[in-house]
Amino acid sequence: MKYELYYWPEIQGRGEYVRLALEEAGAAYVDVARGPRGSGAMMKMMEARKGTPPFAPPFLKAGKLVIGQTANILLYLGARHGLAPKTEAGKLWVHQLQLTIADFVVEIHDTHHPLGPSLYYEDQKPPAKKRTAAFWDERVPKYLGYFEGLLDSNGGAHVIGRRLTYVDLSLFQIVAGLRYAFPRRMKAFEKNIPGLVGLHDRVAARPNIKAYLASDRRIPFNEQGIFRRYRELDA
Repeated sequence: MKYELYYWPEIQGRGEYVRLALEEAGAAYVDVARGPRGSGAMMKMMEARKGTPPFAPPFLKAGKLVIGQTANILLYLGARHGLAPKTEAGKLWVHQLQLTIADFVVEIHDTHHPLGPSLYYEDQKPPAKKRTAAFWDERVPKYLGYFEGLLDSNGGAHVIGRRLTYVDLSLFQIVAGLRYAFPRRMKAFEKNIPGLVGLHDRVAARPNIKAYLASDRRIPFNEQGIFRRYRELDA
């Protein structure tokens, strides 16, 4: 079965967590909106009034199933491609961790848009500076410290168990994104999270992920996505 992934064609965004899982699994998929008339097809599915129309991308079409929300998609893919534990408790645990990552992603986005996405960044610079300072003083240590602790308690190789899960892939993306958006701040902070830095490097070196990162399927970080680089926020 070839999956159909629907997400905005210009950015990594929340769709990137799904792309990483599909690439690691070696699953056949098409990034629909990046193809001809793909964005129109994506909007048509969201505007449907029958079935289970998704609220927003990313969403995944798997046969007759249409699955929305990043964590929900990963819950589905993880069980089918060896990227989650086999037990119900284990599946729920990695799902819980992915939902925590989703909370963190919202906070990352809000560093540059603390007043909401309807305003341009230039219209909210002072609140963005204040939000970013609190983010790095309080929220980054809380979130990344939590995952660093899980890695350490599990022996350092993976967040849970002895095998890679989609949570490990998502944490790779978090580290990579923070390095892009806040190079100075992240460089100074990394001494506090050696386990996560090591996890990032191991994921990047995995054959399927390494090939993906070197391909044109990997959309570069840019100033339209979640991780945005504004020099004044990294001061």
